[in-house]
Amino acid sequence: MSDIFFKHKEIELTELVKGKNYRRVLAHSDSVMIVEVIFEKNAVGEPHTHEHEQISYVQSGEFEYTVGDVTKTITIGDSVYIPSNIIHGCKLLSDHGVLIDVFTPERKDFL
Repeated sequence: MSDIFFKHKEIELTELVKGKNYRRVLAHSDSVMIVEVIFEKNAVGEPHTHEHEQISYVQSGEFEYTVGDVTKTITIGDSVYIPSNIIHGCKLLSDHGVLIDVFTPERKDFL
């Protein structure tokens, strides 16, 4: 049980799109993962799909979020559930934003 505490300041920030999107895996096990995704002005989370169930929580900012054929604006404190294998994506509407994403099972491709 050596990997049960994850210190934010010790976790590497991964740049996804230069100057626009960043990711930090906050904690994970085989069955669940929590990830911080940072968006800068005009950043987009390109439409994609994956086998994992996902919940996104808006820590800061305002986003236009699309899941399947439904698009809604979500802001601080809002959440969205994304079922497995459903196309989804978002775009930042504010100057800065942070999503906290939870996946089950963990995204091995993020490690």
